[in-house]
Amino acid sequence: MPQVSVIIPTYNRAHILMRAVDSVLAQTFQQIEILVIDDGSTDNTPEMLNAYGGRIRVLSQENGGVSLARNVGIQAASGQFIAFLDSDDAWMPDKLERQVAALTAQPQLPLCHTEEIWIRNGVRVNPKKKHRKRGGYIFPYCLPLCVISPSSSILRRELLDEVGLFDEHLPACEDYDLWLRITHTHDVVFLEDPLLVKYGGHDDQLSRKYWGIDRFRVQALVKLLETAALTDEQRRQTCRELQRKCAILAAGCRKRQKIEECTYYTNLPTKYCGETQ
Repeated sequence: MPQVSVIIPTYNRAHILMRAVDSVLAQTFQQIEILVIDDGSTDNTPEMLNAYGGRIRVLSQENGGVSLARNVGIQAASGQFIAFLDSDDAWMPDKLERQVAALTAQPQLPLCHTEEIWIRNGVRVNPKKKHRKRGGYIFPYCLPLCVISPSSSILRRELLDEVGLFDEHLPACEDYDLWLRITHTHDVVFLEDPLLVKYGGHDDQLSRKYWGIDRFRVQALVKLLETAALTDEQRRQTCRELQRKCAILAAGCRKRQKIEECTYYTNLPTKYCGETQ
């Protein structure tokens, strides 16, 4: 039985998908299964994947988005650990070995993520301070933006049984939503060495596809307030972040004369948090 199930969702990325798959096959840790979920690609992705033969398992479906693709992979996986890799990223050879060892040494912790290298349009760039990675209790740092890259994460399968899968109703920020559901009750492991290379700058990134990406983070914050058993301090922190994001979105809607949306974002924090946050 594989100890780690690696889940790679992809859509029309045959030109870069091989880099991701090859980085998994090159891992020093080999008790793995590789599940590539082809989310309705219309390019030559199927032919490219066929060349790998039995070294990978391909699951094909109609285009349904990254959350559905990852969830299909999770449900088909058989490993004790689940690792995610986006099709435009790549791993360092010892990533899985280091992470499995870290989680084995700390069985009380359910998730491990790592530092990463950023490449934008072929040039290495430095993340800003707000993107700083951390371990331990990181819930407050997860509220402003996503500080765990899915491609850097590995987690125990039972964690997803506890908190649920990716939210298929979110077209973006689905990872932000999942990390909030995890980190408000669990500490995490962080490895300071960069074991992931993230490639950006291409036109099909979700952050470029949707305007006002904070709209989806607001949805995740509202869901957290509605369904999670937050402490009083966590609720205050979540309300402050909801208020901040809604103020920015309301100002943007006002500028574009989207009055109905402006009113919605203006009133939303009061609805869930009262007059004072």
